[in-house]
Amino acid sequence: MGKICKINLDNRLYLCAKNVRPGKFIADIGADHAYLAIWLILNKLIPHAIVTDVREGPLLNSTHNIRRFGLEEQIETRLSDGLGKIKPGEVDDIIIAGMGGELIAKIVSRADWLKNESKHLILQPMSSEAELREFLTREHFKIDSEQAIIDHNKVYTVMSVYFEQDFYNFDRIYTYIGKLGDNLTFENCSYIKRVIRDLKNKLKGYILTKKLKKVREISEVILELEQIIKENKQ
Repeated sequence: MGKICKINLDNRLYLCAKNVRPGKFIADIGADHAYLAIWLILNKLIPHAIVTDVREGPLLNSTHNIRRFGLEEQIETRLSDGLGKIKPGEVDDIIIAGMGGELIAKIVSRADWLKNESKHLILQPMSSEAELREFLTREHFKIDSEQAIIDHNKVYTVMSVYFEQDFYNFDRIYTYIGKLGDNLTFENCSYIKRVIRDLKNKLKGYILTKKLKKVREISEVILELEQIIKENKQ
């Protein structure tokens, strides 16, 4: 990634930055403080960025930080609900980080121009990851690569996503862990273990409510995920 500039990104945003294609124009949706765009510009990885937020307060924070580093010519701020104020030809890589998976899905669904193989999505959901993966699959967005990261004792995942018209994945495990099973790093295993814990909690509820179909389905998924972890230890 080149030399580190005087802004230090946390682990989560740094992993997002690592997925940006060098030399591309980016949009950071819900940027809040604009640190990610500033970091990418200062490290000479991208020529231009647009940062957006739906609220004026966070956008003022971004504007202040951009001015502090003298980057007004290279980073624009826009008050925008998702990608509403961004034109298709303005950006190549789109970062949507720090939001729930269902909100990310809604933002992507409202921008049909993202269904273009030249566009690159970098998605970092804070919750509802399975729902986001289901949406992406249904809309023919392929997770090209995925990596988990631990930040402040919590485990997150960052997805690198492209539109591919013929893509569709019927593997139910893909919904729960995406591409994380392809490279079982410590972080990726930590994420899979978190998914297993969450599913076991859901399973208790399904057992109490006697939803037998769901009990069978979730039990099978848990066994498959536990096998992935077991094989990694061998």
